[in-house]
Formats: sequence, structure tokens, C-alpha cells
Amino acid sequence: MSTATPPRIFRVYPSQTSSAIPIQFITISDSAGNPVQLSPPPPLIRFPLPGSATTPTYILGELNTGMPRVNSVSCVLLCHSPAGSDICGSSGVTFLLTLQTRGVEHYGKKMKKSRRYILLLGNAGMGKTTLIKKLCIDWSRDCIPQFDFVFLLDGKKLSVTEPVYSLQTLLLNLSSSAPSCVDPEAVYAQILAAPKRVLIIFDGFDELRNYETLLQAQEKDLTASLQKDSKAKTFTVRQLYSAILQRVLLPGCTLLLSTRPRGTASQLLRRTDSLLEMCGFTPANVETYLSQYFSDPGLRESALESLKSMSYLNLLCWNPGLCRLVCLILEQSRSVDVLPRTLTGLCHQVLCLKMDKDGRSTPTHTELSSLAWEGVKANSSILPTGRDISGKVKAFGLRTGLFLSHQLRASPYRSFLQTLPFQSGGKGRRRPQREELELTQRFAVGLLFHNRTELQRFHTHTETAFRDMVANKQGLVTKHLEGLSYADLTPSQILEACHYVYEASFTYSDGGREAGRTRLGTHLAANLPEFLTFHGVQLSPPDVFTVQKALEQGGTEGRSFCLDLEDSGIQICGLQALVGLNNINTYRSCIADAITLWELLEQSDEESLLQRAVSKFTIHPLKAKQVCHIEHLEKLVNIHIHKSESHSILSEGVPAVKELHKLEFELGPDNGPLVLPKLWDLLPGLHNLQHLDLSQNCIGDEGVKTLAATLKDLPNLHCLSVYSNMISDEGAESLAAVLPHMASLTDLDVKFNKLTDVGAQSLGASLRNCTKVKTLRMWNQCIPFGVLERLIQQDSRILLH
Repeated sequence: MSTATPPRIFRVYPSQTSSAIPIQFITISDSAGNPVQLSPPPPLIRFPLPGSATTPTYILGELNTGMPRVNSVSCVLLCHSPAGSDICGSSGVTFLLTLQTRGVEHYGKKMKKSRRYILLLGNAGMGKTTLIKKLCIDWSRDCIPQFDFVFLLDGKKLSVTEPVYSLQTLLLNLSSSAPSCVDPEAVYAQILAAPKRVLIIFDGFDELRNYETLLQAQEKDLTASLQKDSKAKTFTVRQLYSAILQRVLLPGCTLLLSTRPRGTASQLLRRTDSLLEMCGFTPANVETYLSQYFSDPGLRESALESLKSMSYLNLLCWNPGLCRLVCLILEQSRSVDVLPRTLTGLCHQVLCLKMDKDGRSTPTHTELSSLAWEGVKANSSILPTGRDISGKVKAFGLRTGLFLSHQLRASPYRSFLQTLPFQSGGKGRRRPQREELELTQRFAVGLLFHNRTELQRFHTHTETAFRDMVANKQGLVTKHLEGLSYADLTPSQILEACHYVYEASFTYSDGGREAGRTRLGTHLAANLPEFLTFHGVQLSPPDVFTVQKALEQGGTEGRSFCLDLEDSGIQICGLQALVGLNNINTYRSCIADAITLWELLEQSDEESLLQRAVSKFTIHPLKAKQVCHIEHLEKLVNIHIHKSESHSILSEGVPAVKELHKLEFELGPDNGPLVLPKLWDLLPGLHNLQHLDLSQNCIGDEGVKTLAATLKDLPNLHCLSVYSNMISDEGAESLAAVLPHMASLTDLDVKFNKLTDVGAQSLGASLRNCTKVKTLRMWNQCIPFGVLERLIQQDSRILLH
């Protein structure tokens, strides 16, 4: 990466800070000095890390607006390493990592402090370790000058339990990035003197056994011992890291922890200042990766054409780790007909390639499979020490890359099982994490319905015995899946069922032609809930594809569905694929995503699909829990009011806005006041709103005054709640003045505010002119009970609770 001419500097002032962020446009070149071309070329920027004196280079990419977040930025980091490097593998290609940065909204005032606790989230294969190694390289090249020391700790290497370590040996001996020190005492003294200049990176945090105990307060004697003499070699690795995590040791250091979205992350969120999430490849990133992977132009063109013709295989490339496996297959395949159509098929072909490339006699795969299954059950990627593993199996695993060996400093030799793409930490009291177990089950179902001829090399049974065994297990799986009550399944379980059925229903053994749906596919389509929700379940491109196939099969069975895709992180192309199905009645999604989809369809002149996308979109009822929810609603209401004048499809407005009858504003006292002005501005555009809940948002008297001015523009409002909003007599009088003009209002809740007998009497007097109001709840401790009792006697519609 280099700049041929002095770069242009722009300064951007975000709304949340007064300091400028410098954005610098540069030229990105490969190792040969040629500019790196992306299609379409995204804007190139330099974005500073918090507190950084210099600005590492990043490339701005697509923003995944389906994810709820605040102050987000999405970028693609290009990590280029020479052939043979352990960062990007033996191919030496440019490795692209898509990131999104999220501030932790619910911490409020804590976000004003410097970010010392950073969580890096990403599923297996997304490139967390690659990014961390790139950061270490950047630090070694003085690109991150705010840190004098960077220590990389690996969860696998920290599985030792001997109490023979000190903080000094942990950092200087067990860290993957720490070279041998000539004067360790002087280095350690400098670390203790300036902990704010120390960055500790923990890769694979979910690998550590019983991670819950790391977050629990340690015994007082142990804490005192650690603080008194951290150089004493009497502690376990777990005790030391727990002390770092809880700020007992090195309290001013910065922690960067990598983990997967499920599992450890939920335990760490309350401590986190900032989140980084690996988002996966976009289609443009996949093309860039392939163009770098295949140096031969003819092979590159053939690979791109083959990949585009295989929808599911193309979507699997969303995961950078799987993208590399796909490239291995494309490199060896000479025909589209032999390309895999499922994840099981992909992994099967990769294993076959490794075996063929090895060229030696292979050990029994029963032992390899047994080792893999034991790892899944034990929630561990470490080969069991108590089991006698043949030298032939070990040698085969190391040659093919199924095993990776690591020499631990001051500890015995250990091997780490890499048979499955997803591993997790060691055995403990907790149940195995769902990610690797779900994947194992998916593989098992796929293999049962795989072409038996291609599985012959993986078993030692006779043909008859193998056929009978597979048929029996197929029957058990079919019976189990057909016996599920899909109405009782969680959204994530329904998604897994879609994957199971897809793996079982499709094969590539018929010359590349799509196989017919099995009875499993028909049964799934016939029993999916009509209101199908994936709310809060992250939908990757392969996930969307399998759901799409199930919904398409449902269409052939005459079924139609209502989809809830909110907080699913679905990409725009995936949203378009699902919305474009003829048997979708309605759909919910992030409002910003829906608007982006409409704009893309309008630009591409897809009038028919745009009509369906607009008419089927719904937001009722709407719970606004984040600032962005109100910002997106504001944009939608503006489209409803203004754009209808220029587009025939929107000539009568946006149906979703017209059909919004209930709005619950749940941002709370910290974030609520930030966006209340936007809410007051957009409320007049919600003419059909019937229920408005503004409880516990610290509106205050000034807010109620503004609200009262907008209530006259809501002719259909039935229920209004301003429960617990710091409203005094002045605000109560504003409400009392507007009540007679609200012809449709039937229920008003002003409980737990600060109005006294003066405000209560004003509301009571106004209530006499409101014949349609059925209930007025206004009890609080500031109103004398005698006054409230007299008001209730005068008008029975006034209630205590």
C-alpha cells in the first residue's frame, strides 16, 4: 500500500463528537505495484483507531443495515502476505476482511471514556485470527504507536492447568507474539510502569474451559497475592487471565477479545466498550478474492463462470474460510457437473482432494471420525490425551492439515483437531455450544443422503451391509424430522431444519441437474408456520438460500407466508430474493433495508417487484428500542409524505405507514431525549396511529408541550401513555388543554409523574369535556390521597391503577 502523490485530506465532524476525523484518499497497490481494482470500486479511506496518532489504511465497504447498531462503520481490510505465509495460507492471495464497528448503546455515559475493552465477534472461518495477526504486523511496523507492547494469547495454548506461572511468564513466554527477551526484568518493569501502553489480544476466547469462572470475583487471598507479587510463579494461566480480565492486574491495559457471537459473547457484553463484528464477503469481495487466487486469466474466468452458475456454492463464499475451500474445488474441477451443491458435498470433496494429494495409504476413517465426534461431544478441539492414537493416523492428519501441532512453551506437546470447520473450548459443566453441534448434525444428515458410491472409500462395510445401515438411519432421520412440531420450534431451530432438509434433498450425483424434492422437503414446506419469524436470528446468505428453497416448495403446495426478518442482518440481495417470491403475503425487516431495496429496484426499473416490495412491507406494531429505529421511521414517513407526488407506485403513500396503528417508544431516559425531537416531527405523518406508548422516556414538561401540539394531528389515536416521564403540573396543564380536541382518545395514562393536586385537578376538569375517554390513570405520590379520592368520586373514569 503506497501513495504516489500527497494525499488529499478531508475532515468529517460526526454528530457525537466535536473532534474531526481525517479521511485520506489513497491509492492501493499490489506487490507488483499495480493498483488493486475492486468491482465496483469502493471509496478508499484512512480511518483512525481511537487514540491513534497515525491512521491505518482501510477500504470502505457496504454497510449491513439489517444489524441494529450505533455509530457504525463498515470496512474491508486487505491483508496481503507472500506465498507460504501462515496468515493467508499457502496461496499467498490478498485476504479481505469485512468489519462493522458498533458502539455499545446501552452503556450511555460509559461510552465517553476511552475504549479499553474491545470485543471482536465472528463465526468460525470469518477471519478473526487473520485480522489479529494483521494488527500485530501493523504494530510491529509502528502503525499503532499508542501501544509499546502487544501480547497475543491463544485460547488453545492456555489450556494448561499447572500453577507454575507468573504474569511475567504469561506475557513473555506464553504470548504468541513475544520474542525471547534479552532482559525480561527490564521489559516487565516497563510493562508495569505503563499499563496503558499495553494491548493484550486474546484469540479464541471461547476456547478457554469454564470461561464463566473468569468473570467471577476471585478469592480475596488470591487477589491480594496477585497484587502483592505478580512475579511469583505460583498461579495458573486461568487465574492470571481472570485477574487481567477483572482489572486486578494491569488495570489500565487495553483488551481485545475475539469470540463467536454465541456463547462467550453474552457473558462479556456488559464489560465491553466497543464491538467489532466480522461481516463476511460481499459478492464484490468474492470476485476480488478469486481474481487474486487464480493467477491464470483463463482459469480465473472459468472459475468465476462456474461459481456464478452454482448459487449455493457462490453464497457459501460469504464465509472467507469456506471461500478458500471453494477455490480449492474450483481449481481441481474441470466441469460444472461435478461441483458440490451442498455444504456436505463441499467438505466431502475437500477431504477427497486432501487424500488424493497425499498419495499414500490412508488410515481407517472410522478412527478419524471417532476422534472428531469425541471432540464435538467434549466441546474440545484438543486430541484426547488418554486415548491411544496410532502413529499412522497422526502422520496422516499432520500431512493433510486435519491436525495442527503446537509446541507449548514450558508444557508438553499437544495436537489440535481441525477435522471440523468449527471448534470450541474444552470440556466443562456447560453444554456444548450449538454452532459446532448443529454443523455436525447437518453433516450427518447430508452424508446419509449422499451418493453411496462416493462414500465407499470412507467405510469398511460390505456393500449390502452399508446399504442396509444407511437405509435404516435414513428412516430414523426422516421419522424424526417428520415428527417435529414446527409451530413449537424456535426461529433458530426452524432455520436448522431448513438446512437439514436442504442437505438431504440435493445432490450432485445426477450429472449436475437439480434433484427432485424429497418427502422431507414436501413435509417441511407443508408444516412451516404461516407467520414465519427469524427475528433476532442472524441470516447469512446460505441461510437465506435454504429458507428460500423451503418457501418455494411451500408455493408449489399452495401455501403463503408472512415473514419477520427484523434484526436478522439479512443482506439486501437476500431480502430481494425472499420478497420476490410470489407466495409472500407480508414481510418485516429493518426499515432502512426496505428503503434501500426499493431504491435499488427503482433504479433498475423493476416496477413489478418494486410494487410487491412496497405493498407487502409492514411495520405494525413498531417497538422503537434504538435511536436508529426512529431515524429510519422518519425517513419512511418522509417518503410517505413527499415521494408519493413523483412515483406512481407511491401515489397513495407508503402502505406500511398508513397501516401503522401502534408505536411503542422504548429508548429509555438515556437515549429517549436524544431523538424525541425527531419523533415529534414525524408524528403528524402517522394519521392512522391508534396507540402511542411513551412510557419512561424522561419527556418532561417541555416535551409534553411539544407533544400536545402534535396530538391534534392524530385523529385516530385511542390510547396514550406518558407513564413515568418527569411531568409536573405545567405539563399536565398542556395535556388538559389538548384533551377536548382529541375526539378518538379513550385511554390516557399519566401515572408516576410529578404532578400535584393542581395538575390533577386540571386534568379532572378537562375530562368533563371528553365524553369518549373511558379511563384516566394519574396516581402518584405527589397527589394528596384526599384530592385524588374526591376526583374519583366526581368522575369514575379516573382510576388509581
